[in-house]
Amino acid sequence: MLNQYETVFIATPVLSEPQVKEAVKKFKDIITKNGGELIHEEDWGMKKLAYPIQKKSTGFYHLLEFKAEPALINKFETEFRRDERIIRFMTVKLDKYAAEYSAKRRNLLKQKSKKEA
Repeated sequence: MLNQYETVFIATPVLSEPQVKEAVKKFKDIITKNGGELIHEEDWGMKKLAYPIQKKSTGFYHLLEFKAEPALINKFETEFRRDERIIRFMTVKLDKYAAEYSAKRRNLLKQKSKKEA
């Protein structure tokens, strides 16, 4: 039984763009190599933090939405804790209503990007 999850993580602002992409790829690979299915990802870019974390006031935000076995989450979060490039992360299991809302939001984003193109 695959559950649907959403993870938002913040990478340290001292990284270059390729280093941030490498970190994101690492976590996407963890999901796919362990039988998970990546549904959606968003790069929110550099944002100001609500409060300083490790003496840093900004960070690179990234969102991953995926389906996975519950056992993968412990392994996934352990990798976040071990990676010094990540200063905060949060994984949330989506119930059916949150999953529906997320799907609607993705569709709106797709429509918006098509209109801009």
